[in-house]
Amino acid sequence: MVSTLPIFEQLLGETYGLIATQFVLFVGAFIAVFLLGKIIVTPLFDRVVRSRGLDEHARQPLRRLVSVIVLFTAISVAFGAAGFGSFLTSLATIAAAATLAIGFAMQDVIKNFVAGIFIYTDKPFRVGDWIEWDSYSGIVEDISLRVSRVRTFDNELLTVPNSTLTDGVIKNPVAKNKLRLKFVFGIGYDDDIDAATKIIVEEAEKHEGIMNEPAPTVRLTELADSYVGLQSRIWIDNPSRADFVKTRGEYITNVKNRFDEADIEIPYPQRDLSGAVVLQNGSDFGAVEQ
Repeated sequence: MVSTLPIFEQLLGETYGLIATQFVLFVGAFIAVFLLGKIIVTPLFDRVVRSRGLDEHARQPLRRLVSVIVLFTAISVAFGAAGFGSFLTSLATIAAAATLAIGFAMQDVIKNFVAGIFIYTDKPFRVGDWIEWDSYSGIVEDISLRVSRVRTFDNELLTVPNSTLTDGVIKNPVAKNKLRLKFVFGIGYDDDIDAATKIIVEEAEKHEGIMNEPAPTVRLTELADSYVGLQSRIWIDNPSRADFVKTRGEYITNVKNRFDEADIEIPYPQRDLSGAVVLQNGSDFGAVEQ
């Protein structure tokens, strides 16, 4: 009877040798790809995002995402190099199915994440800007990859999904270095238009918060029922919400005081009523006119 023990030992030795070889190939491929990603891919990605002007709090989650991709790539290449083709195929199938399921479950999160990236790259507004959208307005306090936080002028903190700010129209009055303000001053029909125009321009030129270039302008824009409308256009430098309210309030107050000194009226709306009142007995109470 021939002993099978040497054959078994031979097969066992070949199996151990194959496993050892596959292990060495797996570890070697994993280390090579992982180090390649850390040495080349990650620094290259950092240089790209820095050149795009992204802030540090935006670079950090993106850097983590790149690290996860490098790790997954290293594992995949290592499995392939070790000859675990069937396992790698199964892993890829499971990963694809999981990605699809997670994608459906996290549509809004992914949408806001992508919108956050667009906010960082397109820069429609920055932290500290005063923005307006829909019926809301406030100062941007923080921009993350999913939501932005806006402090309203009533000191309320709004947490706004980024997709809300990228899908609609955003007004950023302070995006540029200067802001134009408009206000209509109403004067009476009997008042001197040239005198009123001169006062409006002089008060704009005297106010230190109003720019001289572009120069303040005044145009007659309305002939209303009870007043003549003179629209003033002024510019302020480095605008913010506080500057806007303060400058406009002081300017209007100064013009009003000058109008009072020059006896220029800011008329109230008026209505003229005429007619007659007839009593129930048919007698005419008389015409009433106001």
